[in-house]
Parts: sequence; C-alpha cells; structure tokens
Amino acid sequence: MSSQPNRTLDRKNLATRVGSALVFAVLFLTLLYFGENQISKAIFLVVVGLAAWMGVREMSGMGRKMGLDPSEVAGTLGAWLIIVHFFLVGTDDPLPLWLSLAVTGILIHFGMLLFRKNPIQNALPSQALTWMSALYLGLGLGFQMKLFMFNATTRSNTGGRLILALYLITCLGDTTAYFVGSLLGRHKLAPKVSPKKSWEGALGNLAGNLIAAFIIKAFVCPDWSAIDAVALGLLMGIVGQLGDLVESAWKRSADVKDSNMDMMGIPGHGGMLDRLDSLVFAAPALYAYVHFVHGLN
Repeated sequence: MSSQPNRTLDRKNLATRVGSALVFAVLFLTLLYFGENQISKAIFLVVVGLAAWMGVREMSGMGRKMGLDPSEVAGTLGAWLIIVHFFLVGTDDPLPLWLSLAVTGILIHFGMLLFRKNPIQNALPSQALTWMSALYLGLGLGFQMKLFMFNATTRSNTGGRLILALYLITCLGDTTAYFVGSLLGRHKLAPKVSPKKSWEGALGNLAGNLIAAFIIKAFVCPDWSAIDAVALGLLMGIVGQLGDLVESAWKRSADVKDSNMDMMGIPGHGGMLDRLDSLVFAAPALYAYVHFVHGLN
C-alpha cells in the first residue's frame, strides 16, 4: 500500500487498482449520501460484517500456513458480536461490550477445545490468533460502525461525513505514498518488515493525508478548524502507516505476498487485510479525536 524504492510504476496493476477503486467509490458514496437512513446503516453493518469475515478468513489462512489451527468460525462470530455492539449502542445498549467479549471468549476457548479436533499442542497460539482476529477486525471495523452511527449534530449526516473523512484522508495518503515512493523512494523505511516501503513514501503519505484533511474541511466538515485538519491529517496518517507496517510484518512472518493468498481478493488491491490495515488503526484515532476534542458521543 505504501511506497516502492524503485522509480518505476506498474501501469497494468495501477489501471486495475484504479478501476476497482472507482467501482467501490461509486457504491460507497451512494451509501454515505443516504447515511442518515436506517436502511443505509443496516447496509453498512452488512458491508463491515462481510469485510470482517474476509479479514478473519485471511488471518486464519496465514495462521494455517504457519502450522497453527485458528478457528475462522469463532473469530468471525466474535468480530461480528463486537461490531453489532457498536451498531446497537445508543439504543439502551442491549449488547454491551463486556457481553460481546465474554461470548467471544466462550466460543474461542471452549468451542475450539470441545468441538474441534485441532492438536492440543497448538491450543495456545491457535486460540491467541483467533482472539486477535476477532479483536482486530471487530474493534477496527466496529469503530467505523460507531462513526457511521453518529446522529446529526450541527449539520446533517454526521456519521456519513465522518466516514467519508476517514476513507478520503487514509486512501489519499496511501495513493500519494504509492506514487512518491515509486518515483522518488530511495531510503528504506523498515526493510525487515517491508523492503518496498521508503521514507520518501512515508512523507508522501503524510502530505496526502494533510491535503485530504483540508479538502474535508473545505467541502465536508466546514466546522473543522485548520488545527483540526492538521491534527487529524497527521494523527490518522501516522497511525495508518503503523497499521500498514503491522500487517506487513504478519505477511512476512507467514511468508505470503498478499493476505488473501489463494482466496478471493480485490482486483489490484490484494486481500481485505491489505485494504483494512490503515483503516483499522485510523478509525479509532478519528473517533478518539472527535470524542475528546469535539465532544461527540
């Protein structure tokens, strides 16, 4: 997702990436436009639920490649419980987070021991990976659900505008990093984790984040101040790149190029984890900022 140290562009892959992104953008912007409609919120719940399942499936696949036996079913159900908590919060909280986590624990620890034939020697790392997949996808996508569920404050469709800010700031940073790193990247950022990423690409990423934040301020969230735009651009840019490096480390440890491996992926974009790695970290950061700085609940 980030930069490449050589100064060439993979034009064929770039065309595929752009085509996939445009299709997604049309569908996504249509959903955000009707964001205050309860049907749109339910559709978004289904979308993030599908993304969570694909992400857990990819993490489970990497674990199996490493000789472990994580439970895709338990991890997916756990992630779904956490996401549904964020969907229902504000409606008398019928599914509190503690209950979501407790049921997830039962599914993982007891379900994997009693109803699966996985080797007992791998019980600890297999259950740990299952827990991590549930928390990683559940919380990362759950905070996106939380942002989308925000009701109108001083302007209409608060949730839709925040999700648009999340995606535009993160994705424009990724895109800028790709071009800057491909054309100018010389100094490796983290060669042990991802040899293709460079410091030039990382700086390009932050530049794209800041540009996108000011675009959001001008056209989507005019109540943001210039300080808000700079703070959110840098905050989301930094944590997003950390998320990218985290997922790169996982792939490197499992010796895979794309997280989807032989499974269904996104044309030109690898697997679902390759698309979510920055967003999973940026969404909680955006929520924390609007909650603690702007007082949104």
